[in-house]
Amino acid sequence: MKVLNLHPFGGAARTGLAAALAALLGTTGLWAAEYDQAPMLDALVESGDLPPVEDRLPKSPLIFETLESIGEYGGTLRRAILGGGDQHNIVRTIGHENLVRWSADWTEVKPNIAESWTVSEDATTFTFKLREGMRWSDGAPFTADDIMFWYEVFSDERLTPSKHAIYVGPEGPVEVRKIDDTTVEFKFASPNGLFIQNLAYGFGYYPVNYPKHYLSQFHEAYNPDGIQALIDAEPAAGDWVSLFTLKAGQMHTPAFWQNADRPTLHPWKLKNAYGSSDRVVAERNPYFWKVDAEGNQLPYFDSITWDQVEDPETILLKAFNGEIDYMNRHLGRPANRAVLTDNMERGKYHFFDTNDLPSNGAILMLNLNNPDPVKNEIVNNKDFRVGISHAVNRQEIIDLIYFGSGRAAQTAPQPVSPLYNERMATQFVEYDPDLANEYLDKVLPEKDAEGYRLDPDGNRFTLVFLTADVFGAQFPDVMELVAAYAGDVGLDFQVRVSDRARLQEIAAASEHDAYIWNCAGGQSDAYTSPECYLPFGQAVYWAPEWAKWGVDKSTGIEPPEHIKALFTQYDLVKSAATDEARKAEMDKLLEMSADQFLTIGLVQSDPAFGVARNNVKNAPDPLPISGQLWYPSPYVSQMYYEGGKSLP
Repeated sequence: MKVLNLHPFGGAARTGLAAALAALLGTTGLWAAEYDQAPMLDALVESGDLPPVEDRLPKSPLIFETLESIGEYGGTLRRAILGGGDQHNIVRTIGHENLVRWSADWTEVKPNIAESWTVSEDATTFTFKLREGMRWSDGAPFTADDIMFWYEVFSDERLTPSKHAIYVGPEGPVEVRKIDDTTVEFKFASPNGLFIQNLAYGFGYYPVNYPKHYLSQFHEAYNPDGIQALIDAEPAAGDWVSLFTLKAGQMHTPAFWQNADRPTLHPWKLKNAYGSSDRVVAERNPYFWKVDAEGNQLPYFDSITWDQVEDPETILLKAFNGEIDYMNRHLGRPANRAVLTDNMERGKYHFFDTNDLPSNGAILMLNLNNPDPVKNEIVNNKDFRVGISHAVNRQEIIDLIYFGSGRAAQTAPQPVSPLYNERMATQFVEYDPDLANEYLDKVLPEKDAEGYRLDPDGNRFTLVFLTADVFGAQFPDVMELVAAYAGDVGLDFQVRVSDRARLQEIAAASEHDAYIWNCAGGQSDAYTSPECYLPFGQAVYWAPEWAKWGVDKSTGIEPPEHIKALFTQYDLVKSAATDEARKAEMDKLLEMSADQFLTIGLVQSDPAFGVARNNVKNAPDPLPISGQLWYPSPYVSQMYYEGGKSLP
C-alpha cells in the first residue's frame, strides 16, 4: 500500500540526486514522498482498525541508512533464550531506541528519537528537538510530557532511590525542563562533555521509556481513587510504589519484558511476557517511526521469536537444525566453532564476526566493599591482589578454555585502542607461584596444617566466587582452574554457580566476596564505560558501595582518598573541552587506575563470532560490540530481512 505524503518534510521514496542527498543527510527528507507499509497491516488499515501509514509516522520520520540493500517485508527472525536472567537477549535485539544513536559504523552520534539537538558552549545544557507526530506502539502521542514524566519518577526517591550515573554530575542530578511539546532541556551544574555519547549507549534509554498515558495509572498522584484496586489485583505489589516499579520496570531487567501491555517506541512489541511460555513473541510496531531510503516503514521482519530453553547446548542444537536465524549470544565461543563448522551445510548458516573487544573477558572482581571487615581489609591490600595475579596460569586457561584464542592481560584498553596503556595491560600477568607466595606472605603469612593461609583471627581465609553459567561453562570452568592455582599458594577459593540475575542482584547489594565477569572499556568506550577503571556505573561488582557513593554522597560507602582521586580525575575527563584534552585526561585516569590495580584480568580474548542463516540479509559483518553498546538494535535489527523464502 503506497500512500502519498504531501507535507514538505516527509521522508523517503527518492531517486537520483534526491536519493543521494537523502542518504547524505541520513535523517529526514526535503521532498514530497510516498510511504509503504508491511502487507500484514493492509487489512487493518482497510477495515479502519489502524490509521493509514502517513498518519502513523511522525512529520519527519528517521530515514535509516541502507547498509546493504532495500529489504523485503515478511517472515520471522528466530532466536533462542535462556530462562531467568537472559533478558539482554531481547534488549539487544529490539530494545534500544534512545534520543540519539551511534551510526552503523560506530563513528559518530546521530539523531534518533530526537531529530536534532544543541549543546551549550560550556557543555552544561543539552536541548533536544523531538519528532513531531511521533507515537507509542498503541497510537498514543509521544511528546515532551513523557520525558517529563520520567524526570518526575527519576526525581522521586521512593521510585528511583539509585540514579544511573550518566544522569548525575558532581553537584547532583540533571535538571530537565520542558520548553514546548517537542523540546526538552537537560541541564547540569558543571560541564558534561560525554553526555551525548552516553545517551547513545544502552543506558541512554531511561528518558524515553516512560509512557505517561499508560504508567500514570499506577502512580498514586495520578490515580488516587483507582490505585488500591490495581494494587489488590497484583499479588506481588504491597503498595503503589512496588506496583509502579513492577509495571514500569527497567529495560535491562526481567520485569520490563514481563509486562507485555507496556507501550513502546521499539520496532517490535512483545505479544507475550518473557517467562510466560516456551516461546517469547514480538510483533511489528505499526507506529514505528523509521523508514528506509525508499519510504518503506520499518521493520522488515513481521516478528521475532525466542524459544526458551534450559541451557546453551540446546541453543547449539537448534543452530545445527537451522532453527536459529541470527545470533551470537551463547553460540560464539571458540569451543563451539569446530562443531558449528561441521554442521554448516545441515543448518544452512554461515559465520559473522563480532568486533567484541572488552577490557577483559574474564576478570576476578574481589569485592573491595566486603561486609566482612577482616576480608575487606585483606582484599583491599594491593599486595594480596598482585599475589593472586601471579598465581594464575593464564596461558593454560587460554589453551584449555579458550582453545588458544586470546592473550594474557589485565583489565585495560585493548592494543587497537588509542587509549592502550602497555603497563596497565601487562603488569603482574607472569605465572610465577614463588613470586605469588612472596606477595601473599606479606599479607597472610600464617598457614594451617593443610597449607591454607590463615586470617589475622587464626581462621582459614576463604573467598567465595560467584559465577553465572550463561556462556556455556566458560566462567565456571575458568574459576575451577583459578581455584586450583589459588590452592597451590595456600588460598581457599570456593566457586558458587547460579542464575545470572540472582548473582548480579547479590553483587549489586555487596553481599558477596568475589565475582568473575567481563568488563567494557576495551576500546574508545572506555570514556563512557569506565566501570573497571574506577567505581562508576551500575555494574561495578568489585566496589558497588563506592559506586553508589559516587552517584549520591548520602548513599553507599565513602571511599578512601585514592579512590576519590579517580572520581575527581574522571570529572576532568567529562569536562574537557576538546577531544585532545579529553584523551590526555583519560590517559591520566588510566595511569592512576593502573597504579591501584583494582581488578585482576585474565584474558583479552580474540573477537567472537555469530551464526546467520544464509537468507538473512542486511546483517552486518563484523557486528560492532563494545561496552554498553546494546548490539545489534542500535544499528540494523529493524533492517534485517529474509532474502527469498528458500535457502540456497
